[in-house]
Amino acid sequence: MTVLDAPAGTAVPAVRGQGLVPVFVRLKLTLLRNGLRQSSGRRAAYVASLVVTVLLAAGQVVGLVALRGHAQAGTLVVLMTAVVALGWAVMPLFFPSGDETLDPSRLVMLPLRPRPLIGALLVASLIGIGPLFTLALALGSVIAVAHGAAAVVFGLAAVPLTLLVCVALARSVATANIRLLTSRKGRDLAVLSGLVIAVGIQFVNFAAQSLGRAGGLSSLEPVADVVRWLPPASALGAVASASEGAYGTALTQLLLAVLALAGLMWLWQRSLTKLMTSPDGSTIAAAEPSAKRSGADRADRSGLFALLPEGRTATVMQRSLRYVVRDPKTKASWVTALAIGLIVPVLNAAQGTGSAYFACFAAGMLGMQMYNQFGQDTSAFWMVALSVSSTRDAYLELRARALSLLLITLPYTVLVTVVTAAVLGDWAALPGVVGLSFALLGAMLATGALASALFPYSIPQDGAFKNVVPGQAGLAWISILGGMVAAAVLSGPVIGLTIWLHVADRQGLLWLLLPVGAVYGAFIGWLGVRLAAPRVADRLPEILAAVSKG
Repeated sequence: MTVLDAPAGTAVPAVRGQGLVPVFVRLKLTLLRNGLRQSSGRRAAYVASLVVTVLLAAGQVVGLVALRGHAQAGTLVVLMTAVVALGWAVMPLFFPSGDETLDPSRLVMLPLRPRPLIGALLVASLIGIGPLFTLALALGSVIAVAHGAAAVVFGLAAVPLTLLVCVALARSVATANIRLLTSRKGRDLAVLSGLVIAVGIQFVNFAAQSLGRAGGLSSLEPVADVVRWLPPASALGAVASASEGAYGTALTQLLLAVLALAGLMWLWQRSLTKLMTSPDGSTIAAAEPSAKRSGADRADRSGLFALLPEGRTATVMQRSLRYVVRDPKTKASWVTALAIGLIVPVLNAAQGTGSAYFACFAAGMLGMQMYNQFGQDTSAFWMVALSVSSTRDAYLELRARALSLLLITLPYTVLVTVVTAAVLGDWAALPGVVGLSFALLGAMLATGALASALFPYSIPQDGAFKNVVPGQAGLAWISILGGMVAAAVLSGPVIGLTIWLHVADRQGLLWLLLPVGAVYGAFIGWLGVRLAAPRVADRLPEILAAVSKG
């Protein structure tokens, strides 16, 4: 009998380690199967992810096999392995709810000892898309660098060892930080991971371009010489060393990977023992005196909020701005937009390949925050719906939301434009870029207000990167992509004026774009809110039903 088969209320002796492995493998498969049964959208997303991963893994293996015999194959292999291992280390911090079995706190009430438990969890962790991709990387890497019978022997040990070290690394990190990850701060960390990933992609792109100018992979050999001694890359470094006849070096590098696996398993067991035996917030009363409440928890009109206009406008603006600070997903969306809106134009300008007009990208990123305004409220939108009884109420609600967005986007757009112009040294283009950005921002406010009224969708609260509930993906695509296309069309007059001034060689008149863009953006934004208001008032029940599904 296993702990999963025991009747409720029965004391079950600890299961032997060899009996836990099949139980946890079945548990992992059952969790996966039941998760896919929840909705067709989830099944489609999983199948799509699996297909993409298989294709990427296959392409990766083919590419690595094609590098066999290349002078820089060993450098590429160890660096790729190090990057993948880094991903295994940080992904549990960013995706704590991506795998239910990553949460060992669910097992603390079972009569299980940590040592056999970590062995069973390690084997169960080998089931998934991530392990498949890592296995393909390790296999292709061995084929790329293994030359000779001795290297093949080392490769047979390096492939499973690389995979086990990566999985054990992820498990030990997840277990050591599980109480943080399941707390409010942990959920904030997971949601804000979008910023880290998005920013990281931009810097990786910048580094790749710099690498190409510096002479390719040969410039990374000093880094690879260090990385090949760091597990799990050392396991694949051992294969390369064995291929060169350095068997002592190869054995040392392989031993380092074995020691790393043993150390990670020990750290994992220690963290798991602490988790299963020490109390947490659920068992220790942590009452906080009401007198300690901070001023930020009181909905008053002190500080900067005192500068807002009176009435419904002030209330809605306060609510929207507090969402930016307190709601994890709203915060993540804003921080990501602010970061990417600055990084893309500035990095391009720093490389000498950009234009001052790249700064309009910031207005586009921030204007997207106007889309799906009511979906950001989730089920709490019913309180807003109760306060909207006429077209006038709907207009004031939308206008206040747009004003709270402009409170951040207007100065930020100017800041990004100034920084981009300073990096390029193109101060003459500054007024025209600011005017064009204002026009684009106004157009996105207009289309965002209409899209919020016509195509609302719910944003689920669970999952760091789940931004649409199953069954509403079509609405999200129509709302965002359709709205962005419409915003580009609405910005056409100012874009056309900008192009004409450049083609006609009248750069001296580009300053006119600043007042023209500001006035046009304000008008088109006001018009969009005005047109969206009656649709919001008429469609309140449909909007409430759509945004409450998550």
